[in-house]
Amino acid sequence: MRLSRKTRLLLQLQKVFFVLLLLIAVGLLGWLANQHTVQFDWTSNKRNTLSQNSIDLLHTLEHPVVVTVYVQDDDTVHAAVEEILQRYQREKADFSYSLINPDIDFESAQRDGVERYGQIIIKYNNNRENLASLSEQNISSALLRLSRAGSRKLVFIKGHGEKSITDTDNTGYSKLAAELVKQGFALDTHNLLLGEIPQDTSIAVVTSPRRAYLKGELELLMQYLDNGGNLLWMMDPGEMQDLEPLASTLGIHFMDGIIVDNNVNLRNTLRIQNPAMIPVLDYQAHAVTDDIEYNTLFPISRGVEQTDELFDGSILAQSLPQSWSEASAVSTEIVFEPDDGDVEGPISIILALEKMITDETNADKAAQRIIVTGDSDFVANNYIGVGANLALGMNIFAWLAGDDDLIAIEPKRAPDTQLQLDDTEVMLIGIGFFIVLPAGLVLAGIVIWLRRRNR
Repeated sequence: MRLSRKTRLLLQLQKVFFVLLLLIAVGLLGWLANQHTVQFDWTSNKRNTLSQNSIDLLHTLEHPVVVTVYVQDDDTVHAAVEEILQRYQREKADFSYSLINPDIDFESAQRDGVERYGQIIIKYNNNRENLASLSEQNISSALLRLSRAGSRKLVFIKGHGEKSITDTDNTGYSKLAAELVKQGFALDTHNLLLGEIPQDTSIAVVTSPRRAYLKGELELLMQYLDNGGNLLWMMDPGEMQDLEPLASTLGIHFMDGIIVDNNVNLRNTLRIQNPAMIPVLDYQAHAVTDDIEYNTLFPISRGVEQTDELFDGSILAQSLPQSWSEASAVSTEIVFEPDDGDVEGPISIILALEKMITDETNADKAAQRIIVTGDSDFVANNYIGVGANLALGMNIFAWLAGDDDLIAIEPKRAPDTQLQLDDTEVMLIGIGFFIVLPAGLVLAGIVIWLRRRNR
């Protein structure tokens, strides 16, 4: 077929328009890709995106965040650093960062007090922090501290043999104190013999005293509660140390016995030998427990129950059905004996109490919050790293401080980094690779050779 000159011209114009349209489409796609970023994180536990806790935290920050990272000029290091910081930048428009070589811009490094490579300076609302390593947990924790600087003060009552926040022994609270500081809390201790609890206290903490409270001390503690103060009361089994009036004021009752658990299979799975070590698998719906996905462990606990509805009460954690409160001494052989005072489970271990405040003197505070636990060891150094004990402890303090949405920011861990095989599985894999597979290849070769020979 012969084409006319006009037809050839139209075909050439169509080609030119097609190329122009293709270039315009590619340019528009490039512009869209530069303006709008869409990512999909298919890794286990979403390790390449920010956790919801960090996102919620960023949405509460009203001021710009400026991050400066002091690193050498290394493209690989720069890419790794920017990959982490860009996660924050995508969620907060006024989150900015810069990478500076301290060997070149030594004046900035000297001004920021940088002593080595890899240090990170975070500035927010005229406050700053110096971090040694870059991770979501470190950055988000630093932002939380900067946003709450000086606004949340924890006071641990002392003078009665309580656990100390500086004690590094197994029963101490030094690890708890370190985590609380990471979450932006200011920690202090107070002896009631010196006077009333400071007015700027966000949460007062009473931890299972070993000596009795004096009448004047108890009056000061009750005065703090009357003024709408928030309280965390952790009480181990044993003597009440003259704190019965405090329990009556809160409308609660501590049971006298020790909770024991007779779920033998579960104890064997968790390698728990002592029946007084209470695992908690399920939690009641509450802001404190909504994000808890793992079991917690409570060593040597007593039951706590609400007797009067002076506060709106919620049970946060309780023992399993095959448990009870043992009235007698605990031994390896435990038997439920209701005639001897044993109380059938499940037994509540943690209660959350809340009451709306209508007093005009506390106009800036919506509610008074109190949490009571039948165990003070679950956040001690020896047990705070077990299961979700740390997350539960941090959530308790966050809820008491009024930060319902700002809970513990834990590092994301990959559940598939280790492959555990028993001896039988290893043997089967070895037989498959070293015997079955080679034998199959040899057999296939013999079959192919026989077929070709018979042609």
